[in-house]
Amino acid sequence: MSRMGDVLAGFHAAWEFESDSVLIRYERGIRTPKLFQALGERRVPLEAIAGVTLTRGKRGTVVLRVEPRPGADPLMEAAAGQLKESGDPYRLVLPAEREVLAEYYADELRTLLTESGPVDRFLVKPPEGPLSFKAYDGKATFDGRTVNFRWFWTGASSAKWKAGDQSFSVGELNGVEWRSPEVFEGHLRLLCRDAEMPAAQADQDPAAVVFGLGYGPVHESLPFAAAVLAAVRTSSPVAAVPAPRRDPADIAERIRHLGELHQAGLVTDEEFSVKKAELLSEL
Repeated sequence: MSRMGDVLAGFHAAWEFESDSVLIRYERGIRTPKLFQALGERRVPLEAIAGVTLTRGKRGTVVLRVEPRPGADPLMEAAAGQLKESGDPYRLVLPAEREVLAEYYADELRTLLTESGPVDRFLVKPPEGPLSFKAYDGKATFDGRTVNFRWFWTGASSAKWKAGDQSFSVGELNGVEWRSPEVFEGHLRLLCRDAEMPAAQADQDPAAVVFGLGYGPVHESLPFAAAVLAAVRTSSPVAAVPAPRRDPADIAERIRHLGELHQAGLVTDEEFSVKKAELLSEL
């Protein structure tokens, strides 16, 4: 930019223009979308930007937006077009009286953009870990190397209880499928490299957690998905990390629930015996 460090403040965010990037700082006000608050700030290199637009918004506003290049931002790749307009982290909404100033910055940015096609690596940094969120049927955690799913007895299907808690090294994964919790059948599914069969429904798939009302909200599950996707893209296949030893009380609770499934006829005698032995071996 012609003047480094210039700042353009709008509703919910302020953009600082540098010679090689745009630093977006999001507000933490009560009306600020929760996704913006979770992101905090993001530095977008100019090489990650395909274009700039300035349009009229609603109720006396204008909207400055930068268009990320396909493949440049893990957050937008994970979102796959599912974000609502109000939750788009690349939109800056300003009062209409700042239209001339916004147009100046839009023109300045356009003169510095030289690329517009897809990229083969992420140029915008992913959300930092460790990350976690509660889904309807389990808790998902990610430490930068391993994704863990710990099932809730109140929500997990019998298929997931049979499979047990899951641990996936990023080297075992090929990608991430995120379906917004704001739509029907929202979920986060890990795509495994060695998967041979078509994926089951998310509530039956041990490689997926299911969202629900109040579970897996966008501002928690989407940054999680983006962080995992970025780690997958930069990793090479490695052996799975062994699951840690579990709390005996937790094992006892799981055996009790397994017994309830057995009594209800949802688990066969053989399945009950095998799974019980697996749980006891983890003590």
